[in-house]
Amino acid sequence: MLNWVNRFNIFCLLDNQHYDLTKPAFECLLAAGSKTGIQIQAGKAFDTLRHFYAANKNEWLFGHFGYDLKNEVEKLGSGNFDGIDFSDLHFFVPEIVIQLEHEEVKIFTEDGAEIIYQQIRAHATEIKEPIKAPIFVKNKIGRQDYISTIEKLRQHILRGDCYEINFCQEFFAENVVIDPLYIYNRLTILSPNPFSAFYKLNSRYCLSASPERYLKKEGVKVFSQPIKGTSRRSLENISDDEQARKYLVESEKEKSENVMVVDLVRNDLSRICKAGSVQVDELFGIYSFPQVHQMISTVSGELEDGKNWIDCVQATFPMGSMTGAPKKKVMELIEQYEQTRRGLFSGAIGYVKPGGDFDFNVVIRSMLYNETDKYLSFQTGGGITYNSDPELEYDESLLKASAMMKVLE
Repeated sequence: MLNWVNRFNIFCLLDNQHYDLTKPAFECLLAAGSKTGIQIQAGKAFDTLRHFYAANKNEWLFGHFGYDLKNEVEKLGSGNFDGIDFSDLHFFVPEIVIQLEHEEVKIFTEDGAEIIYQQIRAHATEIKEPIKAPIFVKNKIGRQDYISTIEKLRQHILRGDCYEINFCQEFFAENVVIDPLYIYNRLTILSPNPFSAFYKLNSRYCLSASPERYLKKEGVKVFSQPIKGTSRRSLENISDDEQARKYLVESEKEKSENVMVVDLVRNDLSRICKAGSVQVDELFGIYSFPQVHQMISTVSGELEDGKNWIDCVQATFPMGSMTGAPKKKVMELIEQYEQTRRGLFSGAIGYVKPGGDFDFNVVIRSMLYNETDKYLSFQTGGGITYNSDPELEYDESLLKASAMMKVLE
């Protein structure tokens, strides 16, 4: 299917990689081609999206929200370098939607499902390995500068400017030619995660192995599953691996980070949900992924009458797990101390079904590639509190980058 879809200028694959965290409606969902769409920068992006949705309510929609929509939501700015240059918002009505379930394939198209099915079956069943060229990845912020920045952020927390801040750094490679399909396939073999995405918008790609859900709506219920709390797995030693898991269960530092984000999400959801309906379904859940154990909480609420999916995003974006608290102040500090514009990183990719139910991931553990400019980028970081150890925070950012580094070796 991926070999077949690779010929389209625009497509979006969403794959839960066989995880069953929340009874997903599908194993894998693919949108190919664009009948109509919008691409716009922050300013009047949400108004434009509302008009676009009003004209396409009965269609599937796929696309993304870039982190820098914060500039519209909170009247902020972005002046840092961006080597990828995704638009702040893009949504499209696909020509073809393919839904894979355990024992069934559903194809939604005007061209005849059987024709599409036979076209796909005619393509190769393996991802072809390209001729490899060395890729030299550099990081934007050196170890000492990173540690120094964390110390400055701890001083902001001490002064009361904020409680927690998500700080990230960029890893990048210039003048590189990659096969995005091959790299995505390698990434998800090495690091299969439940909110993976392979997304192409003309000459720009996102290859995502995300473990995190931003926001989902089913009927009148909306819920979010923020991640805060990470420990390295030790797959060679069961005892060490269990100790790493136990660390998360018992760590006051990791739990304090998580509960701050949970409170932020509760506050965000209360803007769009009925009074008294917002609740924490699970607090400090520990989930294991190929490289790391993660602490995940689930917060839900019942949507107010008359609210739609765009209202949900506009009230809660960007997600608290990738900003901190209070949200506007930490986004100002992120702009001040980070050296790269986030763009699609720490934004969201997902779909909207006919009728308005939706599901969006958080774009983390993701490689971004500008094919025209031959620029490859990925960003990692973590939540900083006053109790953070700057050296350990730097090591955590490298841990989160490790799967992507290994893919490029």
